[in-house]
Amino acid sequence: MSKQRKRPLPPPPEPRTKKAIAICALATLALLAADLGTKAWAEEALAAERVGESPPVCEPDEFGRVAMQRVRTESIVVVEGYMMYRYAENCGAAFGLLRDAPPLARKVVFGFAAAAASLVLFVMFIRGRGQVFFAWSVPMIVSGALGNLVDRARYGYVVDFIRVHLQDGPEWPTFNIADCGITVGVILLVLDGFREVQLDRAREKAAEGDGKKATAASSD
Repeated sequence: MSKQRKRPLPPPPEPRTKKAIAICALATLALLAADLGTKAWAEEALAAERVGESPPVCEPDEFGRVAMQRVRTESIVVVEGYMMYRYAENCGAAFGLLRDAPPLARKVVFGFAAAAASLVLFVMFIRGRGQVFFAWSVPMIVSGALGNLVDRARYGYVVDFIRVHLQDGPEWPTFNIADCGITVGVILLVLDGFREVQLDRAREKAAEGDGKKATAASSD
């Protein structure tokens, strides 16, 4: 009975250089600044301060409606019938997820998730995990998570302003630059995972080829 060949182990990753780490950190800060800057613009250009007493933050009234802390003033059409800039306050996660959850639960879940994801991704990046798509995804996801976390920490909600819709039909939940970064970053993570699978298969085929050559050489 022939012995079953062991699956070849992938080579250990090499820690990324100080230059790569610095570039990742600078990219994260740049994307974070872009997110916070565009949100500040949306607050001034698309909304105004509410006159009088402000309603409770992210708490529905007796009719189940949640009043915004700022008053929406105007919308800016980017692509007629498809895209516009319109102020919104998101009490949930990206694209409005968990919007109806209790305030304390939202703060705990979102705060822990953002901090944990940022820490884990940065540690994996420093240790050399992943391929090029993973390296690109880290500043996108981390800056997006931190950008929305900053909003929740100071406001209790996230400022959104990008509205995509199909004429008068279906529309995507209003989002922001941070949501874009998180979405693109997750897509890159998935692509990087597929790439890792392809590399594992290539290593297996190479190992099988080496084994067959060794068997043939020994039989000779």
